[in-house]
Amino acid sequence: MKRLKNYYNSKRFSSTTSTTTSSTTTISTTICGFERRKWIFPFAIISIFSLFFLFLTTLTTQYSTPSIFSFVRSTGSLTKSSSIFVESKLHPLPVSPPLPPPPRFAYLISGSSGDGERLKRTLLALYHPLNQYVVHLDLESSVEERVELETFVDGYEIFMEFKNVRMIKKANLVTYRGPTMVANTLHAAAVLLKDGGVWDWFINLSASDYPLVTQDDLLHTFSYLPRDLNFIDHTSNIGWKEATSYFDVGLKEPSRLL
Repeated sequence: MKRLKNYYNSKRFSSTTSTTTSSTTTISTTICGFERRKWIFPFAIISIFSLFFLFLTTLTTQYSTPSIFSFVRSTGSLTKSSSIFVESKLHPLPVSPPLPPPPRFAYLISGSSGDGERLKRTLLALYHPLNQYVVHLDLESSVEERVELETFVDGYEIFMEFKNVRMIKKANLVTYRGPTMVANTLHAAAVLLKDGGVWDWFINLSASDYPLVTQDDLLHTFSYLPRDLNFIDHTSNIGWKEATSYFDVGLKEPSRLL
């Protein structure tokens, strides 16, 4: 009887133990499953947001809108290309084209009787070391006036240093109405071509002329002009004759102008 009781108790204890063990296993399995289900929900939310963000990015790139990836990529490339040295950020200034060389003028300054002092004044106002000058007093001026001008030209210190002022010592007869004035101009041009060196433009003035601008300003302005530019109108256009004939017709027949 006692053995039967012990056998029964042992069977009961073993069943209780197995039941407890199975219950514990079931509880642990349930807890593990619950923990797994707890991580699945946030993972699903993150996945949905990631897919939505990628879809939004593809839509924006279709309309040429820079995405955040391209911005990060460009920022990274700029960071890699930038240097910590200051010398790498310095850029040389653009070199401006050189200025054209200044031109050279050849002047003829002519005068008549009583123009000696005015001729000196005009010569000093026009003087520049780069230019060439020829002065002339015609036969109407006195010998003393021509000698005084010659002494002034030969003895002036700056003229002696640069040797660019010459005087036509053999005075020409200039009537200022006929061909004598043209002959005097050609005489001075021949002197300048022979002894005046290199010059670009010839300017004919009288003792009564006076410059309104300095020679530096004039040289700077003409330095941008082509050297072969001619200011003498040597065309065969006779438009002035047509204008004169039109004016004559208007005087004779005013009704034709209405």
